Order: sequence, then structure tokens, then C-alpha cells
Amino acid sequence: MATEASMNNWVFALGSMLVYLVLAFVIGLMAGRKRSFWSVSEYAVADRGLGLIVIWFMMGGTVFSAFSFLGGPGMAFSQGAASYFVPAYIALGILPWYLLGPKVGRIGARKNFFTMGDFLGDRYQSKALTVIVGVISVLAFIQYLTLQIKGMAFIFNILTDGVIPYWFGALLAYGIVVAYVATSGVRGAAWSDVLQGALMLIVAWTVGYYLVYMLQGSPTEMFTAIEQAKPGFLTIGQEGSQMSAMAYSTVILVSALGFLMWPHLFTKSYTTTEKRIKITTMAFPLFGIFLVPVLFVGFAAIGVIAPDALESPDQVLPHLVTNYLGANSWLYGLIGAGALAAAMSSSDAITHGGSVSLGRDVILPFKPDMDERTQVWIMRIGVIVIGAAAYWLSIFGAAGIIALLVGAYGSIAQFVPAVYGALIWRRGTKQGAIAGMVVGIGVNYYFQIVAESTPLDINAGIVGLLCNIVVFVAVSLMTRPVPAALANEYAEA
Repeated sequence: MATEASMNNWVFALGSMLVYLVLAFVIGLMAGRKRSFWSVSEYAVADRGLGLIVIWFMMGGTVFSAFSFLGGPGMAFSQGAASYFVPAYIALGILPWYLLGPKVGRIGARKNFFTMGDFLGDRYQSKALTVIVGVISVLAFIQYLTLQIKGMAFIFNILTDGVIPYWFGALLAYGIVVAYVATSGVRGAAWSDVLQGALMLIVAWTVGYYLVYMLQGSPTEMFTAIEQAKPGFLTIGQEGSQMSAMAYSTVILVSALGFLMWPHLFTKSYTTTEKRIKITTMAFPLFGIFLVPVLFVGFAAIGVIAPDALESPDQVLPHLVTNYLGANSWLYGLIGAGALAAAMSSSDAITHGGSVSLGRDVILPFKPDMDERTQVWIMRIGVIVIGAAAYWLSIFGAAGIIALLVGAYGSIAQFVPAVYGALIWRRGTKQGAIAGMVVGIGVNYYFQIVAESTPLDINAGIVGLLCNIVVFVAVSLMTRPVPAALANEYAEA
């Protein structure tokens, strides 16, 4: 009977995931119907007309990623209280958009911008800066996208008892993302995220609390048992905790600062109105609350799963599902569809953002007279190229989901001085922006890849950002600024 129940579970899970994939595919394709197929404005920013509900779900769906359902529980299981950096940075990271978003949106509409590269290249009068921003963005997108594809592969492989191989599960789910993003652009990603976001919120609360009550009795009993078995595991910076206070606070800081620096989030300022940006900013932290039950899954596994029973902490949720849910086929299906939704809601936005950055920031500066049709073709081809690179890394790369997330944020946070400098410091120059960015990224990767530790246990991205700011200011003061009228236009937007 156990074998029959197991087969029923994975068959039901596979069926649910396939139904979900079909729905996401249809919605993504339908969103682009009766829209201009060859318009850069439509493909990149939905003609600046996304509604409030759509933009809220799209911003939230981008955050609710494979990390939420796999890396988040894995971090709670292996690192305890350190996992609460996730809801913390979500609540903090969106706040600057209340002021930043309307200014960027006004400038973008006036100057017909579609990317962060457009914005920075014009403010600092530098095509080289546009290209650098584009290259950094695409590389970081590939790293972040790899995280999502790994998540899709885990979900399919484990919830089907290995019947769907790792490589095929990733190819099937991500292939659908590539199809509707290449066809419908940001509008397809946005409307798919409405479905995905609603499903994720239902699954997060249902699964999180079901597993806690089934395995531990209640949240109170769960945390009491953890504290007794592993003193200090639920604290930061004390004996028994898995992360120092400095490491914890700086990983929140780099994630919060880097949040809006992701080009696919930055450019959402171009897709809607100022009022909608402000309302979305105020309502967005709700997504941080919705993440808490997902982290509870990892805590619930402590004392239930032996650490050496997993190849990676990222497998906590799938392991619980396949080993402790018995004949609950409906829950298998719900978890499978919800976890896929989390990975795909980020994948579509990242893939779209990467394709637009590749076309507008990396290629267009070398051929500025390129017509719209060609630009859109390049963006659509870029979806396939970026997707293929991330897929290859997801299959053959060794980095875990947590490492991929934090590593990507360390690079993206290096846009902070140039972006904020463009809006508040008239003296910033292209030489300062470029030099600071190059130094910041170099320092970040040195401490991530080469060095064994960072000074005072500060996050590598923050060390890079501090060096970036110093270089940006120093070099800007030694070089010629842009014309005062242009600097004032940005500062007074």
C-alpha cells in the first residue's frame, strides 16, 4: 500500500504541476494579444500602463522566488534565526521606491527610457556606462535566474520520486517561461504573476502551518523544543547562533539596498503611475509577512530530519513532503504547483529584464540608429540566450540556492552610488560612477570567491559598496561634471 500511495502522490503532484504550467502558459500568451508585437515600449514597459493589482503582484511575485520555498526553509533548518533576514529586507528594500519611483518614472516618461542603462547613461552622458550597467545586469540576472531554474528542477525531480529527471523538469518549466516572455514581453510576465502570486500566498500559509502542527504540535511547542535542543540557534550573535550580528545586519543591508537596484525592479517605475507606485510601496511589506510560514517549514523539520539525510538544506521542503505526508495527494499537488509558481514568477521578470538590458544597454549603444523591429527581435532572442546560459549553470553549477541569492545581491548593490548620486548629487560624474562600480564589484567578488573571510565579518557586498562610494565621490570631485542644466533636471525631477 505504501508503494501505491507513493505512486498516487507523485502522479497527483505531476498532474497538478502540469495543469498549473498550462494555465501560466495560456495567461502569459493571452496577455500579449491585440498588442503591438514590434513595439519596444509595449515589450519593455507595457506602454507604461500596468494597473495597481498587476504591479503589486508582479513586484511581490519577483521576490517570492525559488528561494522562498526552497532556500528559505533550508536556511531556517540549517542557520536558524539568520533566515529572518528575508522578511526584514523585503519590508525595508521597497521603502525607497516611494520617493525614488515617481522621480524615475517622470524622467523615464519624458525621455522615453526603458532601462536603468538608459537612465544612467543619459544622466552621466556616457555610452560606456550604459554598456557596463547592461553587462553587469545580464551577468547578475543569469546568476539569479540559475537559482530559479535549480528550484524548478528540485521540485519536479523530488515530488515525482525521480521519475522526472532534474534536467527535464527545469527544461519543461523554464521553457514555458521563455515562450510567453518572448511572445508577450513584460505584460505576459505581469499577468502570469497575478496567478502565480495568488497561488503562492495560499500555498505558503496552508503548507507552512499544516507541517508545523503535524510535526511539532504548534509554533510554541516547536520553538520551545528547538531552544532546548539547540540553545542559541534562534538568536543572532550569541553562543550557539549560526551567524554573527555583523554578518546578519549587513546581509539585510546589502539585500535592502540592492532590492530596487535590480534592473527589472528599477524599470517597473516606467510601467505605471506615481499614485500606483506609492500605494504598492505601502502595501508591499505584506509579502514579507506571507513568507513567515514558509520559514516555519524549515524550523518544523529540526529534530525530525537528520542534517546528514539531505544533500543540501535546500531540499528540506521536498524531503518533508515525500517522507512525512503519507497519502495526502492533494497537498503534494498544492505544494508542487505553489513552489513552481514561486520559481516561475521570478524567472519571467528576470528573463524579461535581462533581455531588455541586453538589447537596450549592451547592443543598442553600438548601433544607435537601430529600428524598433530589430531591437525587439534582439530582445526576444536575448530571452533564449540568457535562458540557455542560466539553464546550463543550473544543471552543471555547484552553488546552492542561498549562495546564489546573496552573491547576486552583492553585485547589484554596486549600482546604489550611481543611481542615488544621479538624483541627489549634482557633482557626480561618469568617471566617478564607472570607477566606483568597477572597484565595488571587484571587491565584492574578491571576498566572495578568493578571500576566506571579510573584515569584521561584514557582508562582501557591503565591503564592495563602501569602497565604491569612496571611489565614486573622490573621482567625481577630480573630474568634470555634466552640464548644470542636466544635473538639475535629474535632481529636481
